[in-house]
Amino acid sequence: MRRKTAILQIRLYLIGAFIFLTGLMGAVSVYLMATDDSSDAVGYEFVDGKAYPILAHESKAYRHDLERFGGKAAVMADELNRWFAGLWQGKRLACTLAVLSTGAALAFFWAARRLSRTRAEDRDS
Repeated sequence: MRRKTAILQIRLYLIGAFIFLTGLMGAVSVYLMATDDSSDAVGYEFVDGKAYPILAHESKAYRHDLERFGGKAAVMADELNRWFAGLWQGKRLACTLAVLSTGAALAFFWAARRLSRTRAEDRDS
């Protein structure tokens, strides 16, 4: 029985390391290949010689109309929806991948460590 739990613990550590490494490699490759697309820009604002896009949902008219028809809750829901949708595009996707793979790897490491603690408790009793 001890041998099976030791093998399972090693497998959990290896799976965690694999998830961590592949997740970080994927995040780096997405980060290097991604661009921040501003195709829905309605105009540009120039500050110190650099152009910054003005997006349609950032205009005062859009926010005013949204608040007028749906209230402050609609504005907050729109902001939350745009934030969540932004996590899956461009360079933010790389950060999302890195965080998710790190979290999954930590879960496997935690399970392996917990397995070793239960094995030590079984030996003591």
